[in-house]
Amino acid sequence: MGFGDLKTPSGIKVLNDFLSDRSYIEGHVPSQADVAVFEAISAPPTGDLCHALRWFNHIKSYQSQKSSLPGVKKPLCQYGPASVADATAPAGKKADEDEDDDDVDLFGSDEEEDAEAARLKEERVAAYAAKKANKPVLIAKSSILLDVKPWDDETDMSKLEECVRSVQMDGLVWGQSKLLPVGYGIKKLQINCVVEDDKVGTDILEEHITAFEDFVQSMDVAAFNKI
Repeated sequence: MGFGDLKTPSGIKVLNDFLSDRSYIEGHVPSQADVAVFEAISAPPTGDLCHALRWFNHIKSYQSQKSSLPGVKKPLCQYGPASVADATAPAGKKADEDEDDDDVDLFGSDEEEDAEAARLKEERVAAYAAKKANKPVLIAKSSILLDVKPWDDETDMSKLEECVRSVQMDGLVWGQSKLLPVGYGIKKLQINCVVEDDKVGTDILEEHITAFEDFVQSMDVAAFNKI
């Protein structure tokens, strides 16, 4: 588990991939997990790593209040994808870790226990599904049309849209987009999204989108309709 050496391009690439479908390192709000990973990075991610760059700029805005963020800071190796090995670790160190792993069988199997656990899990899933089937839930949603403005006519609008769409969170679905002229050769990105009202608001959308400060000058809500 871990990102590897976050002072190397390979470590930042792992972080970028990890954040492709997450807003934060853990949970749905900034926490000490974000602070721990942020402090391990020596320089801002490059523009082509838009997920890591978006997260970096967002967490950077909390530097004056990082000690007040929730959670308890853990060792860096306890954050990140569970399936990624530290490719930047010295060979000797990795060999020692492999030997330590061989000493303890964390995934020892007992066929009878596994079968019983699987049966109990299936029963609980079936019971939960039956209960939920009898309780229809109405989810309030809204359709939002956003105007995202660049700094000037030299801004790469394709990259700007890629950054905007990289903002991913539970309850957010991006829709169609188009470029509209503003003046003096400048165009703005107009993009539609559908959000679940209880999970995503315009404030958090603006906070994430304007974090791409190399491309985005401002974001405005052009239209807002309940679905």
